[in-house]
Amino acid sequence: MSISLEGLDIRILGPACVAGLIVLSTHVPLGKQVLSRGIIFIDLAIAQVAALGVILSQFFSVDEFFAAHFGAASAGYGVQLVAVAAALAGAGLLAWTDRRWPQFQEPLIGTLFVLAATGSLLVVSHNPEGSEHLKSLLAADILFIEFKQLIPAALLSAILLAFMWLRRDRLFGLTFYALFAIAITASVQLVGVYLVFASLIVPALATAGMRGAARLFTAYSIGALGYALGLCLSAVFDLPSGALIVWTLAGCALLAQFVPAVRRSHPARHGSDVVVPLENADA
Repeated sequence: MSISLEGLDIRILGPACVAGLIVLSTHVPLGKQVLSRGIIFIDLAIAQVAALGVILSQFFSVDEFFAAHFGAASAGYGVQLVAVAAALAGAGLLAWTDRRWPQFQEPLIGTLFVLAATGSLLVVSHNPEGSEHLKSLLAADILFIEFKQLIPAALLSAILLAFMWLRRDRLFGLTFYALFAIAITASVQLVGVYLVFASLIVPALATAGMRGAARLFTAYSIGALGYALGLCLSAVFDLPSGALIVWTLAGCALLAQFVPAVRRSHPARHGSDVVVPLENADA
């Protein structure tokens, strides 16, 4: 493992840090919602479905079709449309199962994840470059992101945040699942499936006992510090950025438990469960 300080270049780390903040902007409040509902692995399932959509769009040359019929400027939109459609289909299915079999929602989410994951493996099985592409969707190296790639994701995140603010976290049924699917689809292509899960769950879990603005501020701080530290370490030690940030996020969440305000509020100190009923969750 080589060590080099040359990677600590703001031109490289800057776009990656902004990408992390964009992902965290929607995933921190959504993570609180997911934790309160007790459907922890929904993001893995929806992210994997979105990734399957990306793989299918490339398998069927959707971008080439769009370029041929709508011009070269439309290249890239085909992949996005298929990924969003796949994620919304998965979200619609989970919204339906949540109404019909709410007691089995978590195992059904796990089943959807396994089907999407194995479906991706089947689609790329005869593609010589398939394994590399699948690896990039699972653990993307966000050090290669450029600012121009972040503009659509930033605009979409702003719209989703405004919608969540207007609803005051009153997100139920298909509305919640659809909004979740759109947010996950944008994030998974920036940072990968693993980092999407960590960004959603780790800050929310670390601040599970806190309430209101203090919880959001602490969760955002844990996420931002985890991304910044992971990016710097990956640049210095030449390690995969996505995988390392997952570890630094977990490390920052653990260190946050030594902060008095976080430690005092943690449910474990009061003998309560981490997952609280939705109707009692803070707005």
